[in-house]
Parts: sequence; C-alpha cells; structure tokens
Amino acid sequence: MRTIKGIGVSAGRVLGPSRRMPPPVPEPDADAKFSADSTVDGEKARLKDAAETVRADLKHRAETASGDARAVLDATAMMATDPMLLKAAGKHINAGMAPDRAIWEAGMEVAAMLQSLGGYMAERTQDVLDVRARIVAELNGLPAPGIPASDVPFILTAVELAPADTATLDPAKVIGLVTSEGGPQSHTAILARSLGLPAVVGAPGANDVGDGAELYLDGASGTVVVEPGVAEREAAQKYASRSALPVFNGTGSTSDGHRVPLLANVGSGKDARAAAEAGAEGIGLLRTEFCFLGRDSEPSLEEQVAAYGAVFEAFPGRKVVIRTLDAGADKPLPFLTDASEPNPALGVRGFRTDRTSPGVLARQLEAIAVASGAHEADVWVMAPMVSTAEEAADFAVLCTAAGLGMPGVMIEVPAAAIMAEAVLSRVRFASLGTNDLTQYTMAADRQLGSLATLNDPWQPAVLQLISATVAGAARATAALPAETGSATAAAQSKTVGVCGEAAADPALAVVLTGIGVNTLSMTPRALSSVGAVLASVSLEQAQELAARALAAHTAAEARTIVRSRLPILEQLGL
Repeated sequence: MRTIKGIGVSAGRVLGPSRRMPPPVPEPDADAKFSADSTVDGEKARLKDAAETVRADLKHRAETASGDARAVLDATAMMATDPMLLKAAGKHINAGMAPDRAIWEAGMEVAAMLQSLGGYMAERTQDVLDVRARIVAELNGLPAPGIPASDVPFILTAVELAPADTATLDPAKVIGLVTSEGGPQSHTAILARSLGLPAVVGAPGANDVGDGAELYLDGASGTVVVEPGVAEREAAQKYASRSALPVFNGTGSTSDGHRVPLLANVGSGKDARAAAEAGAEGIGLLRTEFCFLGRDSEPSLEEQVAAYGAVFEAFPGRKVVIRTLDAGADKPLPFLTDASEPNPALGVRGFRTDRTSPGVLARQLEAIAVASGAHEADVWVMAPMVSTAEEAADFAVLCTAAGLGMPGVMIEVPAAAIMAEAVLSRVRFASLGTNDLTQYTMAADRQLGSLATLNDPWQPAVLQLISATVAGAARATAALPAETGSATAAAQSKTVGVCGEAAADPALAVVLTGIGVNTLSMTPRALSSVGAVLASVSLEQAQELAARALAAHTAAEARTIVRSRLPILEQLGL
C-alpha cells in the first residue's frame, strides 16, 4: 500500500482500477520531406484540410457540451486553425518539410512563445500542443488523443489533461481523476467540479502508478492510495452508500432564515435552462465571451440580442448578472486584443479593452439593453478587470447611456478590493471573481501544480481581501444620502456576491456567508451541496467560523478548522 498526496479539488471517495492516458501521438521524423510528386501548395492544402477537420470535430463536441466544457472546446477549436500556427507551419512546408513535421515544429515554436509570455498566455501552451497532436494524427490516419476505452469504470491518471479531453470526460466510465500537474483553479479542476467527478491534482506520484493498479481516491483530502487496505475500502463503501444530497429547494438560507440566494454560472441559454431546472435562484455570472470566440469580427447586434435573450428567458422576474466581454489573457480575440503583449495577464483585458478598441463595449451594452427590454429578467451588468474607482465610474456612465440601471464590477484585482468603498460608491454592486483574485493576490499561476498550495481561495490573504470588499460595501452603503429614505436606501444598498469557484465549496460558502457576502454563484451541480451545508448552520455560527478562518495563519489551518466544525460534510461525503 502506498499513499500519494495532492490537492483535493472535487469531493468524493471512490475505489477502482487505474487507467493511464494513452501514449502521445508519436513525433514525426525530423527529416521528413514531402514526396517529389507533390507541391508546396498541395501540401499546404492538405495541412489546412486536416486542421479544419480537427476544428470541426472540436466544434461538434462543443455543441453538445455546456458551460465550462463548451468554453474550453470552443477555445481549442479556434486554436486548430489559428493563423499564426498555420503560417508558421507553412514556412516549413515552403522549405520542403512534410506537413506533419511542419505542424509539429510550428507547434513547438508557438508554444515556446506563449510560455515565454507567462501568465494566462502560458496556459494556452497545452491547447497548442493538444491541437498539434490532433492535426498530426489526422494527417497520418492515427487515432486522435483521448480518454482510454474501458469496459469497466476506472480512475484516470495523467500528467495533465488537454482541455478538450477534460471537457469530454464521461462520468459513467471515469469515476475519478488524478493528475501530477495542475492546481485548484486549473481548467481540469474546474471541469471536474462541474462534472461532479472526484479529483486530485498536483500529485507528483501519479506518474508512477501502473495501468490497472487498484486505487482509492479521496477528492476532499487530496489522498490517493495505491493497492488500498480495509480502511480505504470501508471509506469508499460508506461514501457509495451515503445519504443522497437533498434536492435544492430553490431557497438558499442559513438554519435561522438568513437569506443567501444561490445563483448559477452559465454561458448560454442551454446552460440557463439547466440551471433553472436545478433550482438556481437566478444567474450570478453569464459569460458573454462565448458569443465572440472563434470569430474574426464582433457578432452583430442581432446575434448578441438572441444569445443574451435565451438566458433572460429562462429566468423571468429573477436576477441575471451578465458580465461584459472578458477578452484578453487566455481569451484573445483578433479584432480586440494584442497577442504581442509581454504579459497579457497584466495587460489589456476585460474592461481595459474599451481604451484601445472603443465602441465594442458600447455596442454590447446596447445589445444587452435590447434583449433586456424584450424579457422580464432583472438584468444586472458588470465589467471585468476593473481596478480603480475611475474605471467603475466610466462603466456606470456607459451603462446609463445604454439604459441599463444596475451597473456593477468584478473584484478580481487586489487594488479594487482594497478600494472597495470608493469603487462601490460609483456602481451598484460587486462580484468577487475568486479565481483571478487568488491568482493575482498570491502571484501564482493557477495552472502550475508546483504552486497549487498558493493558488487556494482559503489563503488568509484572499479571505482578508474578501472581508475588505464586504466592509467597503457596507461603508459605501452607509454613505448614501439620508434623505433617500430607509426603503429607497435599502434598495440601493451596495451588495457583494461571489461568482468564482470558491462559492462551490460548501465549507467555504459558509465562511463567505459569515464574512457578509450577499449571494453565491456556482456551477448548478453544486447547488444541492452548498444549500444543504448552509442550511445546517445559523448566521451566528457562520460568522464564528468566518472569524476563525480569518484568524488562521495558513490556508490548511483555515480549511481544517472550518471543516472540523461542520459534521454534515462527513455525513454527506463532502
């Protein structure tokens, strides 16, 4: 029996055989040339056809996926026909190189360039290498990279999964996931949570697990046991026979009735309908960049109106928070962002693109307003990557000009959290994007397994910034003119929500409630677990747990203290 420690990112205790990701597509011969009876143009056309086939396959998968999975597949599909990648390969074909070797070389060059940029652009490295392998496989008639086949359910082990692989995991066959790389905010972790798949990342020993070895995986503690004993078998059996999570009743609250609306993060009308069926009280994050990905120009007003309206239609009379285009960093758009930035994660992204490409945001706000006018949803609009009170004020002016009365901002930058009172004096609400807030606060790339312990929303510094944001909102509310009257003032109070992955952690959701966060938004799959755990504590108990977490010196200490005082987590296998 051997124990491997990693970072638990999705709860669950399962037992099963390991299956490793299959060998990668073999590297083409370095000296490969195309045949004498072919031409440069013919080989370029063959490469272009292969790339288009890969793109079409990934787009087809995206159409049947939703939420985070759809976004990842769309982004990877766009990379398959990326002009920079194909142009680089074309230069090698000009020199007589065979197209499979040409795309291999081009992939290395583009990946190295992205890696050197660091931050979010470095995250795209895996996308490039995944696409490269798929194109080589298509050119040579080989199976595309993917999840191994099995007649029985298994625990998948890998160094890291390509985004397209992670997005298409079948939970009926893959019952657990262990990777040696990755962190708690990585795409793999986010998608594992959205699938309800027990997962451990950042576990170096996973590389040594043999195919077929029996594994015990605890996605809450981050423990993987090779050839488990009696205790682990009993734990897995207990988890399998645990009481089913109560179905979320559509009303998030503590045991003493303190209301904390539980909302959903979505990216399309299909997602929104699924969220409504799951009992979500509204939408806390509608990601609008999905309308823009894979395009050379911005979508028309009519296209945007239709896309936003499909979401508004699913929640008549209820709150829908829509985030304006979050382009840049890991979501570059050819008509809006500059791929040559030395550090795109700290560059022109989100709201900042309005400085360099004015008009795109105004047209998007117009589309939101038109869609809002055609439906009954209570539409709130927020801008991502806002850092200053001046930026918040500028966004509020744009919203007013478009006829949108509920402007807000994302708090993802530590500066905005520290200056929350000033920022919220200009807008109506804030939503904490804990994924980016954690990454920026800890200066830790969320994709790096070696930094996984830093990239943790339980980090005391992150919790302190969340608390500072809530306190700033309270001061901004208190500063409202007294003559507005108590009823009007209450309606205009500055609210703070959380729409990052932290909201989907039931234990952390209790802490956020105790700190004073007003709403929590998450993947619809998490609604039941968060609702059940929240309902097991009073507001006073939540505040006490929040105080203990805020006083902790380490993320591990904060998590351990809180979890030890929430017995319902063990009862529900969370």
